[in-house]
Amino acid sequence: MKPIARTGWRLLAALVLTLVFALYGNPHLVVDMAGRLWSCI
Repeated sequence: MKPIARTGWRLLAALVLTLVFALYGNPHLVVDMAGRLWSCI
């Protein structure tokens, strides 16, 4: 794999992880996701 492509994939992965961690900063989202998970069990 070319170094440019590898860097692009790493940047994309870092961006996705940053967005996911930013969503967990919202307490309403965490409570909503917990409720959805609980209703599936």
